[in-house]
Amino acid sequence: MRPSAVRLVNILVPVKRAVDYAVKIRVNPQQTGIDLNVKHSMNPFDEIAVEEAVRLRERLKDQVKSIKAVTIGPPKSVETLRTALAMGADSSIHVEIPDSAPSPEPLTVAKTLKEIIQRQKEAPVDLVILGKQAIDDDFGMTGQMLAGLLGWGQATFASKVDVDVEKKEVVVVREIDGGAQEVRCRLPAIITTDLRLNEPRYASLPNIMKAKKKPVEKLTPADLGIDFEPRLETLKVTEPPQRVGGGRVKDVDELVAKLKEAGITAA
Repeated sequence: MRPSAVRLVNILVPVKRAVDYAVKIRVNPQQTGIDLNVKHSMNPFDEIAVEEAVRLRERLKDQVKSIKAVTIGPPKSVETLRTALAMGADSSIHVEIPDSAPSPEPLTVAKTLKEIIQRQKEAPVDLVILGKQAIDDDFGMTGQMLAGLLGWGQATFASKVDVDVEKKEVVVVREIDGGAQEVRCRLPAIITTDLRLNEPRYASLPNIMKAKKKPVEKLTPADLGIDFEPRLETLKVTEPPQRVGGGRVKDVDELVAKLKEAGITAA
């Protein structure tokens, strides 16, 4: 039990190594997925999550005890963790899977994060901040599934986050169709980030060097007792059809005639 006079928040930030957002996506020759032999970087929504965790510490000062980053991926995913550490995270966990293994599905990721959270006995997790979706698979389910598994409150698509440590609650303005919605959650809670929440900082060279000395705990799915066997099977991946070029018409009558030829009529 933490002393009532001193309330401290521990933040967990899941991050994912994904194909860089600036890379032109191409389907691999086997049509089993996209070509992964390209530049990778941290999922942009996860960058926003790391930035928000660091900003919360800057605003709340000594009320944030720790920021821990966690990733699930092949050996090269440690580079993504180093980026999070350079941005301001204190420590990290790498659940390592083979290079040949498929990207884990959202439910598998949520189960893995739940197990990691429940193992944090010395520094219990009060707040999980993660991207609303990954730009490679676009599922957008992990945060919601994690909240369901833990029985915690959740606030998705956050565009503003305020934490009251003394009241043990978080107020989130979230993006919704046609406007914004303000929700209040009791800690511990899950928050997923939207684009308008913040602008991630660039890691400075001194912080990049310091990140190399910060701890990275290595785990495997077997260590956590999680089955990473896929439940979904991708049958085929193809490029979208090539867009057909348009044509010019002399006047409205010719346009109407061409529309009729194409079988398009007025409603």
